[in-house]
Amino acid sequence: MTVLGLWTPVDNSPTALAISQAPWLESASVVLTTDLATADAIVAVFDHSPDAGQLEQLKSLAGNRPVLVAGAALAMSHARELHDYVGISISETVPALHDVRLRRGPALDPRGEGDLIVKSAWPIVDKIADDVEILATANVAFQDYAVITWRPTTAVGMFSLTSASELWSDRDITRTIQRWARYVRGIAEASPVRVGLLAYGAIGHEHLSACLAVPGLELVAICDKSQARLDAALADAPQAMTTTDGNEMLNSDDIDLVIVSTPPDTHAMWALRALEAGKNVVMEKPMALTSNECDAVLDIARTVGRTALVYQNRRWDSDFLTMKKAVDAGRIGEMFHLETFVGGFGHPCNYWHSDASISGGAIFDWGSHFIDQIMQLNGSPVTSVTATSYKRRWHDVTNADHSVVNVSFENGVNAEFIHSDLAAVLKPKYYVLGTEGAIVGNWRHERLLSRTGIGTMAEELFAPADAPADLTLVNADGDRTALAPVSPRTHGFHRELADQLVASLPLSVRPEQSRDVVAVMEAAEISASRGSSPIKPL
Repeated sequence: MTVLGLWTPVDNSPTALAISQAPWLESASVVLTTDLATADAIVAVFDHSPDAGQLEQLKSLAGNRPVLVAGAALAMSHARELHDYVGISISETVPALHDVRLRRGPALDPRGEGDLIVKSAWPIVDKIADDVEILATANVAFQDYAVITWRPTTAVGMFSLTSASELWSDRDITRTIQRWARYVRGIAEASPVRVGLLAYGAIGHEHLSACLAVPGLELVAICDKSQARLDAALADAPQAMTTTDGNEMLNSDDIDLVIVSTPPDTHAMWALRALEAGKNVVMEKPMALTSNECDAVLDIARTVGRTALVYQNRRWDSDFLTMKKAVDAGRIGEMFHLETFVGGFGHPCNYWHSDASISGGAIFDWGSHFIDQIMQLNGSPVTSVTATSYKRRWHDVTNADHSVVNVSFENGVNAEFIHSDLAAVLKPKYYVLGTEGAIVGNWRHERLLSRTGIGTMAEELFAPADAPADLTLVNADGDRTALAPVSPRTHGFHRELADQLVASLPLSVRPEQSRDVVAVMEAAEISASRGSSPIKPL
């Protein structure tokens, strides 16, 4: 955790407002304070050109700890003394609300997350002093200009956003400032995390690819009972050790993190063993089949001081990110009703996913994704859960054929999740109502066309769940707008995982959230078994 002191040397200080309206600080591992003596680094926000006394105070602060200068004064041509101290000169200012593509260097973007798009007025830095390091740039007319800097000789840097409120308005910006503070304090990242994959099933290649691509993660071992699956993994990661014995992996001193991809009824068992062996753990979803199992995992993780997380990969789905962005921006007003649906009409898969004793049932199988998304869209506590399950056709598997889960929240929002293998007509994937409009996410029906070996056409129909939904915003007067898809970062979860383990930055996915998803699904199964009685999650 980095403690940032916030200093605004003007009468109309936005300090209190900035601190109270900083929703991303916790997830960026940042604490803001006005007690500068306790700060690891200081952010000095100059919304007006500093006078001589304020400039001397800035120099005094920089004599004790690093200072990052921000605010509108950086764009003021007459703030010459401040510019000289930071080590820059200004030629002009880009108009307000201009899209700034912030390109961070390795010090501020060690995981290769990519550019940040920021809407802000910002000064074009015409010249940089020779002793100034450029840590992030933006491009104007095919020329790069400094946006974030560090000057070791004076212990000051620059972040050329124009106001204090903008500094804390975006989680990625906050994390960038935290990384700046670590870099200028000389805090190096820990050694790469050595990863072992426990089971190499359907999701195994996704974890393998991420471990090979994300700096800070190093794939060293793969365990599976099937030699064929081990051979498939070795084709992409020939350097990895292999074993068919899970306990051998857990007992290895060469592994720091175990990713558990076994069937759901064994997630808690393997996570507990890995934690007791001193390993960090990532579990596939669901975290477990009962909230008590989840609590046991969280308790031992706290006791041994290790990380236990759940791979909630659907939080990085393009359609979910697009919908959440629109809801968070207030584009439908205040959300009060949300429906989600997945399924179709057809026989469930003939694998453990369709065996309730292993998967937890149909509610657990897809609910691990959709109920998590529901709870991310509405952060209010859950007050009650009701559910109904039907068994009408597919009697050779133990999962329900059709399940409906209703979730009531403390803030009055109601949500519904349906999973069906008896839906001859699909409902929208998402149906969200707000006080100013609605969002509908319709399933796409995609086909892949190719040639057979003899040249005739081959046609493959994708399941609707294999493609993102098309999202439409409908306002109160009926106008319809197709929402532009948000592009998720490749391996987003694993990049955050590496951030946490090598740089002490927490993930946006917290284990307590995954535990609460299990508690809702557990309550739903109990409700369904009791004739749809309302159940309060544990």
